[in-house]
Amino acid sequence: MSATRVQLVAWHVFKEGARDRVLFTMVGFAVLLFGASLLLGQLTAGQDLKIIKDLGLAVIEVSGVLMSVLIGVGLVAREIDKRSIYGLLARPLRRWEFILGKYVGLLMTLAANVAVMTVALYAVLAWMQWTATPAVRASWEAPALDPAMLVAVVLLMGELAVLTAVALFFSTFSSSALWSTLFSLGVFVAGQFSGQLRELATAVGSRAAGAVGTALGLILPAFGAFDVKSQVVHGLAIPLEFVGMTMAYAALYAAAVLTATIAVFNRRDFQ
Repeated sequence: MSATRVQLVAWHVFKEGARDRVLFTMVGFAVLLFGASLLLGQLTAGQDLKIIKDLGLAVIEVSGVLMSVLIGVGLVAREIDKRSIYGLLARPLRRWEFILGKYVGLLMTLAANVAVMTVALYAVLAWMQWTATPAVRASWEAPALDPAMLVAVVLLMGELAVLTAVALFFSTFSSSALWSTLFSLGVFVAGQFSGQLRELATAVGSRAAGAVGTALGLILPAFGAFDVKSQVVHGLAIPLEFVGMTMAYAALYAAAVLTATIAVFNRRDFQ
């Protein structure tokens, strides 16, 4: 069955990711940064909790982005370089099953590593909660162990789902890992400002420039929409409707990119 073959590919990718020293290094580095943020927070009276939450969520995001891109661009390119793609496709494995399995496997790897970093962040915050005086806890805008941080992590996974699809797309047709990495990171950076591009398009006087800005704003993934760190840090409510719509957008965008990836991969000749 197709589902079984996709699961086998995904599980293979997950096992490789679990053994990858790069992932362990990045997760360890993130945990060390959480500890550093705790020390930094002690130097800023009254703002330590906000600093640790903000820096902790930022570290999780940056680590996830780097893992998504650095591993994603090599998922298909590595199989082609090693020529193992010939043996894989000679088996009863359809090309779309191969792509989907690679994608799901990397998402599983990212979810596991993000979960580890989230637990580490909550451990630091739990220590703060335990050691803080009642007066200090009363001054916090949001509790140390605020469940809303999990909403930020869920939206982060939506962001990584889209970025992973983008990295896999560039890995499919580009023969250079360096260019695939640069393209993926470029899309991520540009996607942070896709909303501003649409606003700028309505403000400029040139019709041609406005059309280009609008097109880029619509084509580029709206990565900025997934960033709710500021709201979480300041204890502001995040509507569930917003979370649902944003995750639905992530699913649709990732599905569209994966469809394009499969179309490109089907056209490649490995004979």
